[in-house]
Amino acid sequence: MPERSAFPATATAGSDPVRAEGLTWRHRGRQIVDDVSLSVPAGAVTGFLGANGAGKTTTLRLMLGLTSGQGRTTYFGHPLERWRAPARVVGAVLGGVAGHPRHTLAAHLRMVAAGVGVHDERVGQVIERVGLADAADKRLENLSLGMAQRAGIAQALLGDPAVLILDEPANGLDPHSIRWLRDTLRQLADEGKAVLVSSHLLAEMQQLADRVVVLARGRVVAQTSIERLSRIGAEITVQSPRVGELAEPVARLGGTFQPLDDSRAKVLGITRFEVGDLAAERGVPLHWLDERAPTLEDYYLAVAEEEFRIS
Repeated sequence: MPERSAFPATATAGSDPVRAEGLTWRHRGRQIVDDVSLSVPAGAVTGFLGANGAGKTTTLRLMLGLTSGQGRTTYFGHPLERWRAPARVVGAVLGGVAGHPRHTLAAHLRMVAAGVGVHDERVGQVIERVGLADAADKRLENLSLGMAQRAGIAQALLGDPAVLILDEPANGLDPHSIRWLRDTLRQLADEGKAVLVSSHLLAEMQQLADRVVVLARGRVVAQTSIERLSRIGAEITVQSPRVGELAEPVARLGGTFQPLDDSRAKVLGITRFEVGDLAAERGVPLHWLDERAPTLEDYYLAVAEEEFRIS
């Protein structure tokens, strides 16, 4: 039987403690999740992106064993049910915190802590970490939506799990709380945890995630790092009275040169640094050189539209 003591050796930054393979689920004859495979590395935040209805929540439930379907998910090489204390392996937030509405937050977390074999001291620690110390004696029914989201994260952290899975955790949060969420998840990743966050908020995810998995119509259509994304499809605008002289050298570097008018052109496929070097080598004066990297929204729409086109 796997033991929690093995985690420090296996949960190293860059490793993939979570692997989902071939996850598939149908409902009333409709394919909701279609052969989804993905990995979640340690020490990073992985964004799980898709429009509402794309199958994100169902995929997460399949990964956690909360919904029965085809495929398998392993945590450090073993199915979740093989671990004696699963709450020490993975903590999940699937929509705030669920408990008796008249229980206080602290009482609810103490009850959950007892169920997973965690000392009461941990309750105060996680309440403090999520910024709810002043709300510890509030009843669950009186928590705001934003507080409930934080309380869910506190509950997920009770076992100090190596993996954290969150479904749309930014829902209902104000800008201050969204910044708190971003900073908290970054800290958890920096501690070596594997963090998987589903969202349809692309701009927020671009600031938060290290890598993204894109889901469209129940299928994974892309997996890439944010760093690599920033280099995909960059669009450079260059202005010079002799801009036409750059067309041939740009093409030789494998780029695309698209004239806009007599003094301006769009360059694709190479970096602004390469354009600047080409201009300097040929003595071409530059009056303007601008690079627009694609946003996560641009990338998502491009890959999702391609999926819809070929479906």
